[in-house]
Amino acid sequence: MTLTEGRRVRLADDTTLIDSLAPTDDSPTPPGAFAGSLLLAAGTEGTVEEVVEHLDEGAGVREYRRLTSLLDSFGRDMPTESKRRLEEQIADLEPEWIAHQRRGPLVTVRVRFDNGFVLDGVRQELFTSD
Repeated sequence: MTLTEGRRVRLADDTTLIDSLAPTDDSPTPPGAFAGSLLLAAGTEGTVEEVVEHLDEGAGVREYRRLTSLLDSFGRDMPTESKRRLEEQIADLEPEWIAHQRRGPLVTVRVRFDNGFVLDGVRQELFTSD
């Protein structure tokens, strides 16, 4: 399910948010000190304000795209040995390409809950929608 802006959603599970304190020049707080946590209960409702689809491509996926494009465009005119090497390189990268396709796009959302809290940059899978 891909969420859209303006859609009403609810948290699928209890969600705990934890943060650490950032030290300042005049603060005795050590770096990374635990600030506390906030628990948002499953079923907490809100509205999607922003949806961001991230490019989640590693170097192998980008190389697979580049090499298959090269083969599609120039493969019929390539010397036999060059074409064979290119096909081998593509075959070596194919498992990473298949895994990338199975994962699908990484989509994060910003949700403004009815209680005023805003949760930003979280995976859409945390939410359910009618």
